[in-house]
Amino acid sequence: MPIVTIGAEKREYAFGTPFQEIVKDYQEGIENDILLVSADGKLKELHKTLKEDCELRLITAADRAGFLSYQRSALFLMLKAFYDIAGKDNVSKLTVCFSMGNGLYIEPEGALALTRELLDRVKTEMIRLVSLDLPILKRSENTDEAVELFHLHGMYDKEKLFYYRRASRVNIYSIENFEDYFYGYMVKSTGYIKYFDLQLYDDGFVLLLPSRKNPKELSALNPRRKLFEVQKESEQWGKKLGVFNVGTLNEAISQGRMNELILMQEALQEKKIGDIAEKIAGSDKSKFVMIAGPSSSGKTTFSHRLSIQLSALGLKPHPIAVDDYFVNRVNSPRDEEGNYDYEALECIDTKQFNEDMTALLAGKRVQLPRYNFVSGEREYKGDYLQLGEEDILVIEGIHCLNDKLSYSLPKESKFKIYISALTQLNIDEHNRIPTTDGRLIRRMIRDSRTRGSSAQDTIRMWDSVRRGEERNIFPFQEEADVMFNSALLYELAILKQYAEPILYSVPRDSEEYPEAKRLLKFLDYFLGVSSERIPQNSILREFVGGSCFRV
Repeated sequence: MPIVTIGAEKREYAFGTPFQEIVKDYQEGIENDILLVSADGKLKELHKTLKEDCELRLITAADRAGFLSYQRSALFLMLKAFYDIAGKDNVSKLTVCFSMGNGLYIEPEGALALTRELLDRVKTEMIRLVSLDLPILKRSENTDEAVELFHLHGMYDKEKLFYYRRASRVNIYSIENFEDYFYGYMVKSTGYIKYFDLQLYDDGFVLLLPSRKNPKELSALNPRRKLFEVQKESEQWGKKLGVFNVGTLNEAISQGRMNELILMQEALQEKKIGDIAEKIAGSDKSKFVMIAGPSSSGKTTFSHRLSIQLSALGLKPHPIAVDDYFVNRVNSPRDEEGNYDYEALECIDTKQFNEDMTALLAGKRVQLPRYNFVSGEREYKGDYLQLGEEDILVIEGIHCLNDKLSYSLPKESKFKIYISALTQLNIDEHNRIPTTDGRLIRRMIRDSRTRGSSAQDTIRMWDSVRRGEERNIFPFQEEADVMFNSALLYELAILKQYAEPILYSVPRDSEEYPEAKRLLKFLDYFLGVSSERIPQNSILREFVGGSCFRV
């Protein structure tokens, strides 16, 4: 009989035993529900069966893979309940637009009035389906037959998506008679989906879900209005350009419209940057432009393009990198694992930063530091600056929206900008593309090109990067005077060619391989396009190379 190893424990099970039966022996000692397993590094749904000796890892919603499976399973449950309660003839489409905190913002279309009473009925139906513990079934269909099925169900986004799909088979999930396609694994049955809520918001509603940190708790809906508005604006851009999901992007590529799409998207971004520059120039008191955003948002290119726009308006911008105010490496704080925590505010000599900025504001001549990342020490090499009436500082750093960084500067002298790559493109109406996936792909390409880092290295440290963003950047988003979305509708069709080779280099027996495999499957949805026609000042050039700026 096959031997299953979990931690230090080994047990024998009969050949063909479902993983669901195996995990029952371990559930009592685990706080959260076991949703999936990893058998020798390969993710498996619980209905799969044991075929050979394996080392098993138990996956819950506290793990990334488990959390995503819970999220998409809860969404599947909600979709079935909504269509059943509202009536399929009354709902032409339910679109998952983007994430809001731990939830998903969803907009319905059709001959229905979205009310609190309707949402309450949908939630009641969801609870009923959970109590029945209905199986979530999966079957494999021929791709051509799946395209016909999606057309029959009125799922035209999926029909177009799989028209360009090279894979010969498609996995279809079902709850009773309700069928759909999802990018990723599901939990075994509706009984696992215990924590959710529905809340009206703006023109749609939010499916509230727990977080990875607290898989059994729902947080109150705490909308970040500025972030919501910039996400909605970006979504509207996509609709105006006729590209709002992967199927419509592939269609534009196949019809030879890629050059037009690139030019229009870049023009929209340039106009937005110009509008921001005019706001800054229109304020007599703004002397410090403070730019912050998460990893791989394109902050450096954005700051250069903003500086050009400011110059065109008669100002004299000067770049300042907050990283140049790092304390000497030996004095840097360490994280819980004993490694240097370069994203902590304590890594910055805030006292010296504020003294220098205050002196510049007062019109004094100041010698600015440069941080030597090789020696790990701050250096002074005669870089002096004195601000005149038209001079303005463009300051970039992850803490720039946090007033603890610039505590001595008058509030009215600071113009704060939050930048992030908020992916507005969806795979289809029910499968959204997480913004973190776009940024991760950007970063692994740039790290490979500029630092010689492997995709495995970038994937390995990504969770740590994300934790730093949760602590140091996201809590201050709403402090920004303006937000800028650096995501480009066309970018994943370009990045595909750069990302696939380095993702294939991730060893199959490594912990990072499942994530690399997931990203490869994701990129397979896109038709690839050459980067030749991307302008030299494009934010995308910061990652693929060929920028006219020093980035």
